[in-house]
Amino acid sequence: MTKNDEAWEKLFEKYQILEKVNKNGCFKIEASQINQERESRLMAKFDHIVNLPKIFRDNNLSILPLSRSQYIIGNFHTHLPVRYNLEIQTIYWQFPRQIETIDYTNLYSESSALLCAFNIGIIDDLVDSKTKFTVSGRMSTRTFDFFIENSINNQSYSINVTNSQCEIDGGFETDDCLILIEAKNYRVEDFLIRQLYYPCRLWSTKISKKVVPVLMTYSNDIFSFFIYEFSDISDYNSITLVEQKNYQIASEQIQKSEVELLLTQIKIIPEPQKIPFPQADKFDRLIDLISLLLENDLTPNNITENYQFDKRQTDYYTSAGKYLGLIEKQGKIFTLTHEAKYLLRQPHKLKYLKLIEKILVHEIFHQVFKLSLKTGDIISKEQITKIMSESNLKIKNTTIDRRASTVKGWIYWIWSQID
Repeated sequence: MTKNDEAWEKLFEKYQILEKVNKNGCFKIEASQINQERESRLMAKFDHIVNLPKIFRDNNLSILPLSRSQYIIGNFHTHLPVRYNLEIQTIYWQFPRQIETIDYTNLYSESSALLCAFNIGIIDDLVDSKTKFTVSGRMSTRTFDFFIENSINNQSYSINVTNSQCEIDGGFETDDCLILIEAKNYRVEDFLIRQLYYPCRLWSTKISKKVVPVLMTYSNDIFSFFIYEFSDISDYNSITLVEQKNYQIASEQIQKSEVELLLTQIKIIPEPQKIPFPQADKFDRLIDLISLLLENDLTPNNITENYQFDKRQTDYYTSAGKYLGLIEKQGKIFTLTHEAKYLLRQPHKLKYLKLIEKILVHEIFHQVFKLSLKTGDIISKEQITKIMSESNLKIKNTTIDRRASTVKGWIYWIWSQID
């Protein structure tokens, strides 16, 4: 259990929170009460469903701030799933030569990615209008009421907010509207609607222009923008997706011939003795993790509580990073190896060719990719399982199937990088 899990277990028992939610529909708790166990700032902000404490997830509960000193707990539908449209074309964007202070190969924080997108004209293109960067940071929400959906019976519940704190990563004003952007420097599966809703409620009362809520993710060198609208500003759950746009700073595409040449030059390395064969199916999530570690060293608890990883996924993906020689553990802290830090600061093409090489120096991945190239398509999971079974991997038969999913996932990622 995480520190948040343990602290909330104590609070639920001390204040009989579950019983009171079941009886009254909600429970209001003071920040001072939360602080008795752990700082409320760390205990009451869950960007993704997976970050919710276990007792919340087990009972379909969530938490929202009512003010700077009070929160409400209930069966509220607080998060929205995010589905990346794989069919839309990525827009390739030229980086202006006259800008020297932005290193677009080193956009590993939310603020640097957002600032880059604005300064090179991507935000202007997103809304088809000239924008000015006018708003950012923490501010008070003022007072407003809203309805939120009960996640169990779908009924609406009325909530009053009084001068709660909200934070805006970036507000960009045009002649007609204000675009409010919530930025994440990793791919997401869902997000906390409050991060867009509270700022929208604040600015809708302060200006006459239309307020446009936008989620931006920067993952694997791609800017993805999700433009939303609240069809009923008094309804928290009336958020709907209007459009998704993807941008990538133009760089040379990896050619099939380059990967084929790489294959002929690779020297297979022995399998690591003390690191298990990876079980982390989505390679782009591993890239997100090592990108986060470039900004800050992190404990397992940091990763689990703040990013879209549960405890098991944190174990799997950090282990996969160690398998590739990109992550190391020093005491209780995960950090990047020197090689990983150097690799991540390379231009897009060199960086991704090196990541492909880091995978293909391992015998199983090398065999599977080589056979896939020969057949013209990624081979089946059954074929991968057979190759793994005939190798000396020392993996139990009961787990080979799951590890074969990782092999297939990583090979698919390599396949997707080739023009």
